[in-house]
Amino acid sequence: MKLRSAALTDIGKIRSENEDRYLCEEALGIYGIADGIGGLPSGADASACAVDYIKAGIKSGVTDLNALTLAASEAVLELGQQLNPTYGIGTTLTFGLFRDGCVHLSHVGDSRAYLLRGGRFQGLTEDHNVETEARHLRERGETFVKPTGSNGQALTRCIGQPGLPAVDLKVVPILPGDRYLFATDGITRMVTDAELSQLLKADESPREIMQAIIQLALDRGGYDNVTGVLVVVDEL
Repeated sequence: MKLRSAALTDIGKIRSENEDRYLCEEALGIYGIADGIGGLPSGADASACAVDYIKAGIKSGVTDLNALTLAASEAVLELGQQLNPTYGIGTTLTFGLFRDGCVHLSHVGDSRAYLLRGGRFQGLTEDHNVETEARHLRERGETFVKPTGSNGQALTRCIGQPGLPAVDLKVVPILPGDRYLFATDGITRMVTDAELSQLLKADESPREIMQAIIQLALDRGGYDNVTGVLVVVDEL
C-alpha cells in the first residue's frame, strides 16, 4: 500500500494552549487525532496520553482496536485521578489503522473522520454529543428535551470518562485515490463539509491541502485549536 500523508496543528487565535494531538505514523499505518476536552484542566495531558497509548499498543502488535481504545480510556482516567482528582480529565479520540487493504476506524467523541472517494465526500463518524443523542431519540419516537445553544455540543462520550465508553468501530475497504481526513472540531465548526470536499479535491500535496484547510479555519476566527491529518492512497 502506497500512502502519502500530512499532519498539521495550530493553537488558533484564542486559546493559550494547544490541547490537540495527532497520530501520523507511516511505519505503523496509523493516523488520527485527539482533542483534550475544553473546560477541564490538563486537556493536553489527556490527548497526549491517549495518542501515546494507541501508538505504543499498535507498535507492540495489538490489533483489537476496541480493547486498545478502552485501555487507552482507562489510562487517561488513571492519569486524571492523579492530575485532577475532583473532575478528572478527558479527550476525544478518532483514528484509523491502515492494514490489509482496509481502514480500521475507532472513534469516541466529536472529532471526525471523512472520506473523499471518486469525487464523493462522506463522513465516516458520528459526533457523540447531546444533539446527536436527541436526534436518535426523535427518530425512535421517544421523548427528548431539545438542546439549546451550546448545550447541543456537549459530549456524551469521551476517553477518560468514569466507566468504559462505547467505541464506534468501522472497517472501510480502501480504493486507490481515496483521501481520508481526520479533523478536530477546530476545523469542522469553522469549515463546512462542502468546503472540505472542494479543498480535498485539489491537485496538491497532502501538506498543501492541510495548510489550506487550517488557514481557512484560522481566517474565520481560529476560536479553538485546529488540527487535521490527511492520508492519500496512491495505490494498494
